[in-house]
Formats: sequence, C-alpha cells, structure tokens
Amino acid sequence: MTLLVTGASRGVGAALAVLAVLAAERGHDVVLNYASDGQAAEEVAAAVRTHGRQALTVRADVASAEDVAELFDAAAELGPLTGVVNNAAVTGNTPGRLDEQSPEVVRRVLDVNVAGVIFSCQEAVRRMSTRYGGSGGVIVNVSSTAARTGSPGEWTHYAASKAAVETLTVGLANEVAREGIRVNAVAPGLVDTGLHAAAGLPDRITRLAPTIPLGRAGQPGEIAEAVLWLLSPAASYVTGAVLTVGGGR
Repeated sequence: MTLLVTGASRGVGAALAVLAVLAAERGHDVVLNYASDGQAAEEVAAAVRTHGRQALTVRADVASAEDVAELFDAAAELGPLTGVVNNAAVTGNTPGRLDEQSPEVVRRVLDVNVAGVIFSCQEAVRRMSTRYGGSGGVIVNVSSTAARTGSPGEWTHYAASKAAVETLTVGLANEVAREGIRVNAVAPGLVDTGLHAAAGLPDRITRLAPTIPLGRAGQPGEIAEAVLWLLSPAASYVTGAVLTVGGGR
C-alpha cells in the first residue's frame, strides 16, 4: 500500500507527518510532497523508515499541473497508489479584510488551494480508478472550518478556497464512486501549529481557544487520526463526506 501526502512538512502538514508514521505502522509506504522545506520532509521520511516502510520525498509545486504529474510519476516508484491526502495549502500570510488583499496573494491562494487539489485529484483518479485499469483507492482532501465560518477579517479568500475544496469533494465522490475510489474531506478547526505565527498572528491560538466549545485548540495528531480513519477500511461506506474536527465549533 502506498500513500501520497501533499504539503507534508509544516503547519497542518505536521498533523499529516503524524499520519505518515501511523500509516507506516499499519503497512503503508509513504510519499511526502513538499514545496520548500525539504529537510522537514526528510525528517518525516526518516521516522517512517524506522517502522520498516519505504518513504520518498518529492519537491513539487501543486499549483503546477506539470509538477503534480511528475510527483505522481515519482510516487509510482514505491508501487501503485492506494491513498492520496491533499493537504498542501497557503493562507497568503497576509491576514486582513478581503479588500486589503493583493491580486497576487488571492491568485496564489486559489492556485495552490483549489487548482492544486484539482490537479492532484485528476492524477489520483487516472492512476487509481478501475476505469483506467487501477485497483481503486481513497482520496482525502483537507478543508477547514473556515469554509463555513468565512474567516472574516483574516482570510476570507482562504475560506472561499476551502469551500471550493468541499464542493469538489462531493462532486468527485459521486463521479468515481463506481470506479473503486472513495473521496472525502476533513475540515480541521483551530489547530495548534506554527501556521498562525508564520501568518503574522502569533496570539491567535490564545485569543480564539476560549471560543471553542471544548475550550482548547486541536492537536495535529487529532487531525491525523481523522484522516487515517477515512483512509481505512473502517470507513468503507463513507464517500462524499466532510468530517469536521473542530472541537464543536
């Protein structure tokens, strides 16, 4: 079994790093995509290998259809894909009102978060669908509770991109349900990662945690467990679903 994870080196990607290790424990070889932080991706790969599984790191910009095709070609070195987790995403690192965002930032967010997921889903279907001679598999797209809340005053453009991911998930799930592929999404809420500080909001966790019904931010491993469940046979009758992991918010 071979699992491909995009954007696997930092932020919520850290949750997927936990996923990679858990997947290795359960018999998966893992392909880790990264955009810039190759060292972080290699550290995750090393952790996977300690469990006796193969791991491969591949640099690719998911906003490029050519890069994504090369990423999937490289992943084939470890064997036929059985699972794909589309986690790569950006906020633009410029929190503020929508009318304050530059065209360049908006375009980059949409290119990575929407087009990038579409390109990856296309390649996954071409390789896993029984229509193309594949044996089936599972796609899990990483969304956000921002798709529902809109993230006003911070990342409305990012929230809109995640709403697109959820619509894509439902539509694609119905397209390929008879071709051996399940497609679902996980929508994390506030998660304690370095993403917030990197985006210029180092106090965001402290400020927003009291608004969460469970009274705290989530941990990366809690997101990983949700993704892992959707990848597993335990979720064999689940497709077209968006699983919210947001502490009740």
